[in-house]
Amino acid sequence: MKEIKIYRNIIKLKNIEMFYLDTKTEGPVILCLHGLWGRAENWVDFMKKYGNQYRVIAPDQRGHGLSSKPISKYTGEEMAEDIFELLAELNIESAILVGHSMGGRTAAYLAAEHPKLIKALAILDMSAAGPEKQSSMPLEELKENDGMTQDWPLPFSSLSEASNFIKQASSSNLEYEYFMKSLVETVEGYKMLFSAKAMTAIREYYEDWFHLLPSIKCLVLLIKSSNPEEVPDDEYNKMKSMISNCIPCKMSHPDHNVHLANKEEFYEYFDEFLMKI
Repeated sequence: MKEIKIYRNIIKLKNIEMFYLDTKTEGPVILCLHGLWGRAENWVDFMKKYGNQYRVIAPDQRGHGLSSKPISKYTGEEMAEDIFELLAELNIESAILVGHSMGGRTAAYLAAEHPKLIKALAILDMSAAGPEKQSSMPLEELKENDGMTQDWPLPFSSLSEASNFIKQASSSNLEYEYFMKSLVETVEGYKMLFSAKAMTAIREYYEDWFHLLPSIKCLVLLIKSSNPEEVPDDEYNKMKSMISNCIPCKMSHPDHNVHLANKEEFYEYFDEFLMKI
């Protein structure tokens, strides 16, 4: 099996510029979407695993990494439209979508709104539940309170300071690695590549998306971790009941990063999913 080379590029879409990783290999397309605060970089192991049989693409979604960070509400529709434009610009007529956490929401919106484009969908450790009351806060009043990094002493003065602080702030080694992938050195010090205001907008304007699920007719792999706090069982069961063609799986590991915490178990589930498409 040959070593998979991963190419890096930025493409200009209608409203943003989007950075993405691409194996540029032959075969059906798998497009991978990271979670909140994440990067395309989180999918490198997955890309190398499947790159010999599939063309695997992983973008930095808007507000993250090296992609544009406009002032917007970062709704599911908005972020799904970015991915629709990316596929169109790359002349991709069909794809298998994989979305982790927030990326699962983006993937679900795309599968619901563009069913002919999506061959199959994998939603990794993400609930379709949202707040009971929708936010009416004007964008210009939005504050940088993203639920994670607002109290961090950014920018960090050195790499060692950044590493030590993030390690202490993280609940696991995987979470530590997750945030370190977004660390970047600037003249002012070490900052995070994601936009704190974008992260706040995603949380502030988040909406329930259970209503999408009955309209998703492609095969859906629905995976949750064993941690009931990430995706409560009642919400997971509700999602299963609303998806007509669903493969539900529960990981034995509690980590939210289900595709990284126990790779052997995850890839076994994902291989079975691919065989059924």
